[in-house]
Amino acid sequence: MTPLRLTGPSLALREVEPEDSGDLLAIYGDPEATRHLSFEPRTREQVAAITARSVDSAHAIPRTEYCLAVTRRGEHRLIGYARLATEPQQAATVGFALHPAAWGKGLGTETVHLLCALGFDVLGLHRIWAARAPLNEASARTLLRAGMTEDGRIRDHVFVHGAWRDSITYSILEHEWVPIDGLDTDGAAESDRGPSAAS
Repeated sequence: MTPLRLTGPSLALREVEPEDSGDLLAIYGDPEATRHLSFEPRTREQVAAITARSVDSAHAIPRTEYCLAVTRRGEHRLIGYARLATEPQQAATVGFALHPAAWGKGLGTETVHLLCALGFDVLGLHRIWAARAPLNEASARTLLRAGMTEDGRIRDHVFVHGAWRDSITYSILEHEWVPIDGLDTDGAAESDRGPSAAS
């Protein structure tokens, strides 16, 4: 496996490593960071299992899931976790979580752009979609700034905090995405590149 690495103006996406478990726990174990996610805060053991599954997913053939560490460009420490999971019909769903210390700086929008670069430029997908909690207005602004369009609502989509919760969905098509300056997908292996993304 050739490790995947994508860079943007301020951030980078790289493969998750076993040593990332502690930094991921600082996000997934934090009640504030997970307040609008589809699960309650995770334990140390649960995060270790997520980290191990993320590492394993990079070796799957064919690879259908990209669980990636979000770092500041030029640094190695994980400050977020991003995921792209492919679906039939050249589509994928994406999601991410950043450490609260990284909120409010436009890094969420850049993370979505990096995931779109992975999906469209590297994998040759046609459609990428995401979902947010109805009360997560910051996520709504992030997805719209990245060029996504609000599609609708999935009723009772997830069971979290003892109750069913709806999700608001967004999507973007390959011809709609306008990359931001400074994106670099040269760190993507040729084996990851889809047929329509090959040079």
